Amino acid sequence: MTSNIKKSLIALSIVSVLSACTATTNDTEASTGQVNNNTITITEANFAQSETARMYRNWIAGGKANEQFAILPKLPPRGNKAPTVQMNDDTLYGIAIINAVDGKVTFDIPKTNNYFSVQVVTENGHGEYLVVEDGVHTLPVTNTATTFLIYRSGIEMGANTDEGIANAVAQLKKVDTTKFNFATDYTLPNYDFAEVDAEVNKRKADVDTIVARDGVFTYTFPRTPAEVTDLTQWNLENAAGWGGASPVPLEGNKYVNSPYISGETCKTTTFEDPKNRFFTSITAYDSAKYLIEGAKAINSYSWEVNADKTVTVSFNCGDDAINNIDTSAYGKDFTITTRHYGATQAVIDSKFDIIIKAIK
Repeated sequence: MTSNIKKSLIALSIVSVLSACTATTNDTEASTGQVNNNTITITEANFAQSETARMYRNWIAGGKANEQFAILPKLPPRGNKAPTVQMNDDTLYGIAIINAVDGKVTFDIPKTNNYFSVQVVTENGHGEYLVVEDGVHTLPVTNTATTFLIYRSGIEMGANTDEGIANAVAQLKKVDTTKFNFATDYTLPNYDFAEVDAEVNKRKADVDTIVARDGVFTYTFPRTPAEVTDLTQWNLENAAGWGGASPVPLEGNKYVNSPYISGETCKTTTFEDPKNRFFTSITAYDSAKYLIEGAKAINSYSWEVNADKTVTVSFNCGDDAINNIDTSAYGKDFTITTRHYGATQAVIDSKFDIIIKAIK
């Protein structure tokens, strides 16, 4: 593929992703020719597959990710315009939906100057690999004809967010897309996506109930079907945080949801830096698990550290407050998710998240 063609594909992906990050069921049926008759019944056994199909649908309709490398050139959209719930606010995304050949997939990770990873997600919803090493990788995948590659490109470089975003886009554009065997002939399974949405919302409410009872909800993200030990837990994870990586020490990530936090009063949390391998972040979400307008994540690349080396993050405490996250545009109670990228063993083993536990 020539350089000009690759640049054209990237440009097309930017336009299409920005113009339509999400799609209705009718939009998808119109674009695929699929008729919504004799739909597949959604059960506990196939919920993860149906939610994964919904993600395929969103990124095919919004970015033609089964035909080209779909780069999201800005931080994720706020509210339900986002293609996926609980998207992180610390990296830009690039998506490619590719075929497995002889049970394997091939992709490229260029040399970059920022955090840069590829997660290999199967049609069963499992993030089978999270790869951070440079080079061309060919990996076996389990029980899937295609994979959904999630590229994450960190915005930590540069003195401000605009510079970090520009750099993150530049790193994504280094990806050698000739290595992708795009799944141009992929056909969506015949789910009723309105029903999938309803099942997702029901399980997100169940997650809120668990957090209210236990104080946290921690994701495990088993890498293959054989590693699923609790199907209910696995389905809840897919509903509230699809596409997360398994908590593998110094490689994978640990994610934890908080209880609801008052949006009407100043709240803070002060904690010891967990010193994860890559970075740590705190992100606010609305009741539907979507990002909040104006509420930017705080992460360890840029947070201000206290004199005693602890870190304080503030919520709705004013512009002058240290590491302040402002959710006032939402105006309601909200939750946070902590992300520990390249989590330490101590973070993985901890029953309670040190950031969430210290909120007062």
